[in-house]
Amino acid sequence: MARLVQPPPKYTPEEWHASNHLQYFNAEHERAAAERLRDESLRLAHETEVRTRQTQLDVNKKLDQRITDINFWKSELDQKQEETEDEISTMLQFKARVEKALADTELPLMIAQQCLANREKRMKVDLVHDNVEMQLQKEVEVIEGVQALLQRTLEQATEQIRLLRSAKYYLDKDRKDKFQAHGIDNKCASLENTSAGLHFAKGAVKVEKNSVTPDEWEDFSNKNILKAEREKNSAINLRSIIDGILIQTLSDLQAQCQAVNLAFQKRIEETVEAKTKLEQHLAKVGYT
Repeated sequence: MARLVQPPPKYTPEEWHASNHLQYFNAEHERAAAERLRDESLRLAHETEVRTRQTQLDVNKKLDQRITDINFWKSELDQKQEETEDEISTMLQFKARVEKALADTELPLMIAQQCLANREKRMKVDLVHDNVEMQLQKEVEVIEGVQALLQRTLEQATEQIRLLRSAKYYLDKDRKDKFQAHGIDNKCASLENTSAGLHFAKGAVKVEKNSVTPDEWEDFSNKNILKAEREKNSAINLRSIIDGILIQTLSDLQAQCQAVNLAFQKRIEETVEAKTKLEQHLAKVGYT
């Protein structure tokens, strides 16, 4: 026999009221929780906004200070680079002077050596080791000594120019790096919350292993500047030495040239006098 369909259970009015109170209580509890969550979210959002703005202000101040530091070091590098370029140009002029002075010694040396070679053609007793020969030999020694000194000076000037160019290379490289850093930081300083194309860069706050500290950054530029200053001072001292060497060698060459000329003059007078006496005696002998 088929089972009769049971009617749904009936609840009492008390159960109905109790169910309504329970649902109301649960809804009120969830509403209160949602309200607390909303208030907490608003508080966190406000706190985050305040902290973010404060952080942005702090970062902007640091960026401004960083840009100021970059401008300072870049101006220092610019000035030192210009001074180094000027010193290189001046040293090249001094090098050219030394090269010319060295080249100018070739002809006097050739003349002195030719004079010595010609005087070897004197005959018999006239082949005497006289003062002229001694002064000519001394002139050759002086000129060769001057040439050796000028050659060493030329090598020093060449090396100093190389050191100046090396210092200039590092200044130029540092200046380019500063220029690039200046452009990047200026771009960063110009960004605002409403700037287009902003997105979160993954790993942006990661400190790279090859990063340096601000002190190391300043020390790097300071070393380049000090190196350039040191080489510039060395070049100035060398230019002073070159001036002194050129003056002294010219004086030595002129003094020895004058000594040779005086020796020649005296020897020629002695030779003319001896020749005149011989001619006179020869005339007497021939007359008799």
